Amino acid sequence: MTGKLIAAIVGAESTVIQKLLAAAVLDWQRAGLKVCGLVEEAHGLTGRSCSSGLLRNVETGNIFAMYLDEPPAHTSCTLDELGVVNACASVVDRIATSDLVVLSKFGKVEAVGSGLHEAFELAIRLDKPVLTSVAPKHHYAWQRFAPEASFIGPDRASIEAWKWNVRDRFCDRHTRSLAPSN
Repeated sequence: MTGKLIAAIVGAESTVIQKLLAAAVLDWQRAGLKVCGLVEEAHGLTGRSCSSGLLRNVETGNIFAMYLDEPPAHTSCTLDELGVVNACASVVDRIATSDLVVLSKFGKVEAVGSGLHEAFELAIRLDKPVLTSVAPKHHYAWQRFAPEASFIGPDRASIEAWKWNVRDRFCDRHTRSLAPSN
């Protein structure tokens, strides 16, 4: 029996979830899985009302800033939508040949069809397992976009259980590396 191909981690602060995603990606890559995508990292800047930081391509290590030095006049948010779009462009060509796709989050720019939206759409169209995160304020938009997705807890056991449940989507060469961790 297979699980839902798309899972969103919920129930913890973004920094906790992003660290879980980064650790899972590293372990899966070491086990021989082809993982593509982006994880978010903090920008380390002080005095910001918006927490948008950096996106790291998990294959190349390239970093994309997703914050503006100054917010637009109509908001205090420094999210740079173009930075997110550029990060997305760095992974879309890798999705077709990947076993798993990890995309840091589905947020406000994805909800309006921008940001990482193209990568989400392509991965879903190609029937690839997708792991992401969704903040509570974006649950409705996420459920409209991916009604077949499941929500999982912010812990490594939940992430590994999801991976195990979608294992039939990977090549046979990965079967042994997919066993749940004890």
